[in-house]
Amino acid sequence: MADPVKLSVIYYSSTGTISEIANALVAEAEKAGAEVRLRKAPELAPDAAIDSNPAWRANIDATASVQEVAADDIVWADAVIFGSPTRYGNIAAQLKQFIDTLGGEWQQGLLADKVYSGFTSSATKHGGQESTLLALYNTFHHFGGIIVSPGYTDGSKFVDGNPYGTSHVDAQGQLKVDDETRTAAAVQAHRVVAIAQRLKNGA
Repeated sequence: MADPVKLSVIYYSSTGTISEIANALVAEAEKAGAEVRLRKAPELAPDAAIDSNPAWRANIDATASVQEVAADDIVWADAVIFGSPTRYGNIAAQLKQFIDTLGGEWQQGLLADKVYSGFTSSATKHGGQESTLLALYNTFHHFGGIIVSPGYTDGSKFVDGNPYGTSHVDAQGQLKVDDETRTAAAVQAHRVVAIAQRLKNGA
């Protein structure tokens, strides 16, 4: 039996949308046979900002048991899926801050030759989802990583329409994660695990 793929799903979520998608990706990757670590980026915002938005505070409390990410979570993994809400067409500062701590691992070549992918959300349609994922993928080029996007490899991708990664429009929390987004997460998770398994097996 093949050695299972080791997958880390690493995310930052403020009000919970990205957290929910992360959990969907974990469930689908486990169905695909992967050994999965779910990790969150540390919160950098002050309590005053968090408490100004009840959904933000609720998500902090709901995910208190999720372990914070460490460099080892990437070194350990064969594949990594990063998630972040869009912030002006880029990833959130909380996730970027973690990525910026990886210089030592990068210099040692410990981030290279792994499968990488990404997912995101925005408050509005056309609110920066594609640019956020493309900006994230720039990092993977520097790592020497292997980018595995969902592409249009499944008929459902012509419904959600994002070949770069799973994405969701939450309309300031009014639109919850739905079946369309969950299907996109399933396609992405299974594809990432399948490609990583082939690479791991030397296929």
